[in-house]
Amino acid sequence: MNSHPEARQVTKKASSLFSCVSLRFSRPFTWCLCLGLVLILLVPLASGEERSSEKGSSVLVATQPYSAQKLNPISYAADCSVIVTPPYKTKVLKVWIPIPPSNAAQEVSASTFSTFPQEVKPEIGREKMYGNQFAYFEFQEPQGAQIIRHKFQVQTFELRWKIQPDQVRSVEKWPTSFDSYRRSESQAVVVDDRFQKLLRQVVPERKNPLLDLSLVMSWVGDNFTYDHHDASLVADAAKAFDTRRGHCSDYHGFCAAMGRAMGYPTRVTYGINTFPKNSPSHCKLEAFLPPYGWVSFDVSETQKLIASVKKDGKLTESERADLISAATQRLTAGFRDNTWFLQTVGTDYDLEPPAKKRVPVVRTAYVEADGIALPDPDPADPVKREFAWMTAYEFKTEGKVVNPFVEYSTLKK
Repeated sequence: MNSHPEARQVTKKASSLFSCVSLRFSRPFTWCLCLGLVLILLVPLASGEERSSEKGSSVLVATQPYSAQKLNPISYAADCSVIVTPPYKTKVLKVWIPIPPSNAAQEVSASTFSTFPQEVKPEIGREKMYGNQFAYFEFQEPQGAQIIRHKFQVQTFELRWKIQPDQVRSVEKWPTSFDSYRRSESQAVVVDDRFQKLLRQVVPERKNPLLDLSLVMSWVGDNFTYDHHDASLVADAAKAFDTRRGHCSDYHGFCAAMGRAMGYPTRVTYGINTFPKNSPSHCKLEAFLPPYGWVSFDVSETQKLIASVKKDGKLTESERADLISAATQRLTAGFRDNTWFLQTVGTDYDLEPPAKKRVPVVRTAYVEADGIALPDPDPADPVKREFAWMTAYEFKTEGKVVNPFVEYSTLKK
């Protein structure tokens, strides 16, 4: 028997967490999630590491920078273009392009914009709710397609929070700076009575903010189907509730709504993948978990990774089980890859300069022709053949780029 008092306490908590979940669920994704949480609790003691209470800040501030461990920086020379084909005889074409910020997770420099064939200088604006910055272009009586090119340098880091569930603390009263991350929105992250009803099934008893959110992510992993054709593109939580399918936007919009239904601050963050991909736009879920602050989770990509592992006939049963356990543990511990950089934070806000209406999200651009929004494209949709605008990206780097949601070797770190 282990005589270390802290070991006994953590073992008791791990047993309690495992029992809470295992009594309620039996699907593979959930079982792996439970094992991951138990391992996160036990590993620091087993390795003799001293656990620190100095993660992040004791003061709750919604603008708190990321406090994760920064690893494996990669620098990219980015060349990004948006090609817009306005409707015939458009009088005014307006385009908002998100400008990726520099923060604790990424460093952006040498940003330049150009347009072709009509030469337009951008107006730089910052929207008030989340602080997202945009380059705004206004084309008068555009003739044919217009190209907006954005070149910049970006260095991204791999972020690992290594969350210890027993250190995550609950908050009785959140400061008002978190209101925009806890509200039910008019679009995107909508929270209604249906979510509360489902929560009573998925999280029947509140234990711990991380455990509660992990149960939600587990349920999504077991019940959602990844589908580019039947996707909202706008983090539509209500649509995801009804169909239980879609892509990253729907997965993370739904998880954000479930988190807010429990009173936790959550947000959807949109960015760009830097490896070759038909649709480079990708979003992640973030939740504010004191004392760690904002923590990133990628539910949709983890689900796809686990599905790939399960179908890989070259793996033994033991290898397959180890990889699935590692993937779920990485998810619940908080992880953000260095093959993605952030462009916008949050959902349902007014652009600056103002657009005709509030936007649910901005993925790669927001476009209006004579005050009418042009539909957001998804080139990964296997059925869609016509697009009002499209993007083209090139990222050059001297280092090797490894997709952590494809390469199994990244799970062994």
